[in-house]
Amino acid sequence: MSQAHGLFLEDLEIGQSESVFKTVSDQDIRLFAEITGDTNPVHLDEEFAANTPFKSRIAHGMFSAGLISAVLGTHLPGPGAIYLDQSLKFRLPIYLGDEVETRVTVTDINLRRGRVTLSTECFVAGKRVTQGEAVVMVDKKP
Repeated sequence: MSQAHGLFLEDLEIGQSESVFKTVSDQDIRLFAEITGDTNPVHLDEEFAANTPFKSRIAHGMFSAGLISAVLGTHLPGPGAIYLDQSLKFRLPIYLGDEVETRVTVTDINLRRGRVTLSTECFVAGKRVTQGEAVVMVDKKP
């Protein structure tokens, strides 16, 4: 199965941005825990989580990293981009039922090396919950 190639290096410009929205479900959190093996009860056990500073179950911090990866790999730059580096700061928790806006924005383009730097952010109700920076390798046009 072949999928269309995403954007090429020459198609990108500084300031270019893409956002994707996802509502976090119980199934999302349980599947993430199963796949990663991170079964910390703050993510899976409501009774346990009620006794934490969050007062309720929260999504794994790295769940937001997965959302960022999805935007980079499917939207901007899209299919064909290779994830090389990511820094992350988890500012606020993401709760079950939250609608997360994941936004990536091109901040630098290195034409010689074929590298693109993007700011990566996740928001819930307009508040930044995750922020960081990614570097991806992007193909030049054939």
